[in-house]
Amino acid sequence: MKAIQFHEAGGPDVLRYDDVPVPEIGPGEVLVRVHAAGINPPDWYLREGLTVMPPEMRPALEFPLTPGTDLSGVVEAVAPDVREFAVGDEVFGMLRFPGFDGRTYAEYVAAPVSDLARKPAALDHVQAAGAPMAVLTAWQYLIDLGHEVPSPFTGRVHSPVPLAPGMTVLVNGAAGGVGHFAVQLATWKGAHVIAVASGRHEQFLRKLGADEVIDYTTTDATEVTRDVDVVIDAVGGPGAARFLTVVKRGGTILPVFFAEYDPEETARLGIAVSNIQVRSDGPQLATIGRLFDEGKLQVGVDSTYPLSDAAGAHARAARGHIQGKIVLTVLP
Repeated sequence: MKAIQFHEAGGPDVLRYDDVPVPEIGPGEVLVRVHAAGINPPDWYLREGLTVMPPEMRPALEFPLTPGTDLSGVVEAVAPDVREFAVGDEVFGMLRFPGFDGRTYAEYVAAPVSDLARKPAALDHVQAAGAPMAVLTAWQYLIDLGHEVPSPFTGRVHSPVPLAPGMTVLVNGAAGGVGHFAVQLATWKGAHVIAVASGRHEQFLRKLGADEVIDYTTTDATEVTRDVDVVIDAVGGPGAARFLTVVKRGGTILPVFFAEYDPEETARLGIAVSNIQVRSDGPQLATIGRLFDEGKLQVGVDSTYPLSDAAGAHARAARGHIQGKIVLTVLP
């Protein structure tokens, strides 16, 4: 079969379109013929050698590596002990995360059934492949963590804030993968949603349910927003702490990417800061799948690239300003 591999860390150009053996399946696994694979930040973190992680948290890498966690496809074979799926079932999922052994940038993948759910009928394979990591991240932050594993960044178990009508949720980086699902989930729960993104995404975000859209290229959201209950920050970085000024006492900030907050300052302001490391969860995806089929959620697709041009997809990701998700098409 064909798969994307890289034999050394580096830029998008290290990604190769190689011939590799079709994987064998073990107990509790199915073989999936991949139709589409989603692109996520951990994919390019891995390609770069995980330099984004603190050295003490960085695992040793053994090359060659095949990146990818997200897929949508069709079950081709099942292990003898598998009862959850049958040959011919359409499935989607995020494989073996946290970890870097998903290997979904390939024509076939061995997938644990615990990480899979039936593909929502309302989504095609490209849309379904774009959903898993991003929607599970938003879901585990905002709705249901689904486990009791402490965050490796804080050592504490995250507890989602119960969202309800009358609450205000601000989503920074609202047009991206996690952001556009956070907008929809907060809207589904009846919250007043403020979306912060480039102005060119306003129509997209309004269709997803955002009540207000702040164009960060012309307006500083921290100067025009106050008394927010929850901030989900899908941008992070050194300027993230500025959002402390928009959160009411008793409110919460949820940083999706690396961000530093002074614990003494947050305690003085009465603001909680909590984060997670998203984890694979087939049952959660099954629940979320029903929301897709009911029309309560949709997947924004920024662009698609053939599997053979994974380097082009990674180069697109590096340019930023993404609306929704970038997806590799594997089977036409």
